[in-house]
Amino acid sequence: MPDTALVIGAGITGISAACSLRRDGWRVTVIDRVAPGDPAQTSFGNAGLLARSAVVPVSEPGLWARMPRMLLDPSSPLFLRYAYLPRLLPWLLPFLRNSTPARAARITAQIAELTCDSVDRHQSLAAGTPAAKYLRTGDYAYVYRSRADYQSNARTNALKAAQGYAPDYLDRAALEKRFPDLGPAYGFAALYPDHGWITDPGAYVAALARHFTSNGGRFLQGEIATVTAGPRPRAILANGESLEAAKIILATGAWSNPLARPNGQTARVESERGYHLSMHDANITPAHPFMVADAQFVVTPMNGFLRAAGIVEFGGLQAPASQAPFDLLKKQLKQVFPTLTFARVEKWMGHRPTLPDSLPAIGESPDAPNIIHAYGGQHIGLTIGPRLGAMVAEIARGRWNSDTGAYRVGRRGFHPAPDSG
Repeated sequence: MPDTALVIGAGITGISAACSLRRDGWRVTVIDRVAPGDPAQTSFGNAGLLARSAVVPVSEPGLWARMPRMLLDPSSPLFLRYAYLPRLLPWLLPFLRNSTPARAARITAQIAELTCDSVDRHQSLAAGTPAAKYLRTGDYAYVYRSRADYQSNARTNALKAAQGYAPDYLDRAALEKRFPDLGPAYGFAALYPDHGWITDPGAYVAALARHFTSNGGRFLQGEIATVTAGPRPRAILANGESLEAAKIILATGAWSNPLARPNGQTARVESERGYHLSMHDANITPAHPFMVADAQFVVTPMNGFLRAAGIVEFGGLQAPASQAPFDLLKKQLKQVFPTLTFARVEKWMGHRPTLPDSLPAIGESPDAPNIIHAYGGQHIGLTIGPRLGAMVAEIARGRWNSDTGAYRVGRRGFHPAPDSG
């Protein structure tokens, strides 16, 4: 029977869960410290990809051996605030242990279960709403300097192929037809069909939220102080207001630890600080998004702007944005599009929530009845948001095994640990 739900977090996962429950007749309140689509949300600042083929875990095979060299290379897309390293280690060590070939193969299959129908999931979620206008479908490419560079990623390519993602190949002549402004440094690409992208991720989430509230849902802007489990779990706001419901859904991303810990299970969620540049009124509009493989950032055509998004920095939730990742994006973008011009550029840094095994946390904890966890989308949070939201809604309705297998709360990789600072 339909009941009440509090969804804490108004990003793509929270809004997806709220829309699904509301369509089933539930009385749903979404709570967030900022409005849906606000730049402070992780869902705002991403490449906009619906990346079906992005199935390889963040801890890809061999990463443990490459990481020291990457951290010392100023042109590497990996950054670390060294003062943060002691707080990172409890997360980093199990993260690196997951980069063995056997573990990476297992995790890849588990990620693929979430990404396989991502385009269809977004189309279903947005159908009949103002958000639908932001959806595009088409190809997605990984662009390399040479075929040899592509072949050097044999382990990663094999993991994708094992999940059915075998690309077409483009040589320099074929690349020039698709991307006539592409710089001469890049001469090969792996092309994956049947992908999608969002042309303004912040506006997309905001439009979904407006549809939710226009159909009887409620949005409450406020800071959550604590959450308590029980037959009717409660959320206490920082202003003292107390709310209860049949189910509380924690879709709180990189900020999940403080709310999860008092309820028996603390996920070691770490912030992978991601960066983007949005160039407005750019003179170049690619036919579709593509990943610059050596620099590990994505270029996406969006509504009135071109976005370059990527980079990984470990530095916690509190430190301000670093300048070096922005400088690196600018430098490498000049190699990708040497003739690029634009009227203005906007810079953004945000927090991608990642667990040590690169899998999300979905489900209830045995120690905290009626609190449903839903976070940990790492680089593919936008891609899998509607799938996670639907899973959460099914768990709330009692139609899904709350254990949720590989994504279960309390699995290996969950640790009582201090907050990311």
